[in-house]
Amino acid sequence: IMEWYPEDTFGLFDGFDEAIIGVDSSTNRIIYSQSKIMNILIEKQGMSDEEAYDYYDFNIATLYFGENTPIICNDTF
Repeated sequence: IMEWYPEDTFGLFDGFDEAIIGVDSSTNRIIYSQSKIMNILIEKQGMSDEEAYDYYDFNIATLYFGENTPIICNDTF
């Protein structure tokens, strides 16, 4: 992504690069997969399903840091 958008500054979630699935070209915002974020929390950080959901809901889904705030694609259905 950084090769294709070398001049752009993206908002990123630390530790979740593997959950990036694309870029919204109209707003230049990173798009994350919700299911991949959950898998990282459960498999790599050792959280239970409930802990991962609570952590995601409180610490990731509600984050806002301006116009560069990433988009989260709800692909968990």
